[in-house]
Amino acid sequence: MMKKTAKLATLAIALFAGLGSTAQAEGFKIGADVVSSYVWRGGELGDSPAIQPALSYTFPGIGIVVGAWGSYAISENDGQRYKEVDLYLTVPVGPLSLTLTDYYVPVDGNSDSFDFTSDGPNTLEVSVGYSHENLSLLAAMFVGGNDYDNAKYFEAGYKFYDKDGYSAKAVVGAGDEDYYGDQYGIEESDDIALVNTGISVSKDRYTASYIYNPDTEKSHLVFMASF
Repeated sequence: MMKKTAKLATLAIALFAGLGSTAQAEGFKIGADVVSSYVWRGGELGDSPAIQPALSYTFPGIGIVVGAWGSYAISENDGQRYKEVDLYLTVPVGPLSLTLTDYYVPVDGNSDSFDFTSDGPNTLEVSVGYSHENLSLLAAMFVGGNDYDNAKYFEAGYKFYDKDGYSAKAVVGAGDEDYYGDQYGIEESDDIALVNTGISVSKDRYTASYIYNPDTEKSHLVFMASF
C-alpha cells in the first residue's frame, strides 16, 4: 500500500479500507481485479498492468471482516516485478468501520512476511471509514513497522451519478507531502498536501478512473476489470 522501493502497498487497499463501512455479504468472498496500472492514493506503484486477487470472510451476525488482498505486476520494472500482500481486519462500530491493515511489500534483502522492524517490509495502518448514502469518508495513519513517520491520509468520496447502468464517483484525498507528495524521499515534513483527486466511472464489472495528484502534478488513467 505504499512506496517501499516504488512504494509500500495498498486499501488499502485501497480497495477495502477506501470503501469505508460498505456492507459485505456474510461468509467467504473471493475475487480478482485486472488493472492497467496500480495507482494508490494518487501515486503509481510501477507502470505495469497487475492482477489483484482478494479473499475475505465476514462473520455472521457481527459484521467483522478478515481478509487478504494482493497486487502482482505482470511485467518487470527496472528488473523487478512489484508484489504486495495485505492482511486486514475490519470491525463495524455503529456508523463507522475500524480497520487494521498490514501492508507487506518485499524489499531487497528482506522478504520476511512478518518483520515489523523500522526498515522491514511490513507497515501497519489504522483507518476509520464512514459512509452514508452517496458519501464516504476515510482517515488513515501508519502506526507500526516501517511507519514512514506515522504518515497520514484523509479522503472524501461522493457518488454523483447513477443512471442507465453507469455510476460515477468523485474523490479528493490529502496526505503527508513527504510520503504521498513530491517531497517523498527528499526531506521530512509535517505538511498535509492535496495528493489525490479524480473521478471513477463504472458499468457492470468495468471501471475507468482519471486520477490527478496536484502535489506531484502527475495524471493517470486506469482501467479495471473485476471478476
